[in-house]
Amino acid sequence: MTREEKQIVIDQLVDSLNSYEFIYVTDSSELTANTNNDLRRLLHKNGVKMQVAKNTLIRQALVRAEKDWGELTDTLKGTTALLFASNPKAPAIAIKDFRKKGKKPVLKGAYLDSSVYIGDDQLDSLAKYKSKEDLIGEIIGLLQSPAKNVISSLKSGGATLSGLLKTLSEKEN
Repeated sequence: MTREEKQIVIDQLVDSLNSYEFIYVTDSSELTANTNNDLRRLLHKNGVKMQVAKNTLIRQALVRAEKDWGELTDTLKGTTALLFASNPKAPAIAIKDFRKKGKKPVLKGAYLDSSVYIGDDQLDSLAKYKSKEDLIGEIIGLLQSPAKNVISSLKSGGATLSGLLKTLSEKEN
């Protein structure tokens, strides 16, 4: 690979690292060409972009991307595939689905909303990860629930109260 080709790969990686908030680092070694294609199809179906590159090129891209990657750079050993997603749990769910057939890919680490997760044991918690939007939606729902209950009680009570007043006024006549 020429110096220019390496620079192009690094530039592409930097663009992807800056464009996506959710980045997974995986080991997809030992996958055959067919299983690798199956993995790519599954990831694409879930809205996840996969890019395989040399660790030295990934390291250079991480430095240029200017984010705090924490211990994620320490996971760059062996074969590395980067997964880029707009949905925080899409790569984890896709990996779990794919691993029903085998042991790979293995999660080395993940970068989600400026938090770093290291190790394959984090896969289950990442599959259940809730984004900021999900949490805000839940909080709004919880805050609206008591207000809705009060309003519905007032409405139903108001109908009962008006019916009672109407009956009393008719009774006096």
